[in-house]
Amino acid sequence: MAKILAVCLSDRRGVQKRPVPEALLRADHGIVGDAHAGPWHRQVSLLGIESVQKVQARLDYPLQPGDFAENVLTEGLCLYQLPVGTCLALGPEAVGQVTQIGKECHASCAIRQAAGDCVMPREGIFIRILRDGAVRPGDELRVLPPDPPR
Repeated sequence: MAKILAVCLSDRRGVQKRPVPEALLRADHGIVGDAHAGPWHRQVSLLGIESVQKVQARLDYPLQPGDFAENVLTEGLCLYQLPVGTCLALGPEAVGQVTQIGKECHASCAIRQAAGDCVMPREGIFIRILRDGAVRPGDELRVLPPDPPR
């Protein structure tokens, strides 16, 4: 079973996100209170702990949830292998749809400078929220079956 390890947000762009005990995902918006929320296709970012561990092995200090500016840190699902268009259930109510795999990493990325690499450009994913719901660490993360043809 895949699960959510941490939910993180920031109220300003360009800073690391901080873990919170719960966040509200709002359809066509993203995480309420997060600086990256809005009516665009990259509303919420997800990154797997498995990706973080690849970078952690090269560092002499511990990485924390939100260090890659991810909103949701997950475990047990290879996120970057999901096709764009895949729908995910986050917790008991929220649903998001994969809109992008990876993103350009800015030159001043602290993780890239320290470790010589940043996994977000290759292994982070972005979703837009289709259905509202609260999400918390420990919640299940599920790939939803595609809608049958009509």
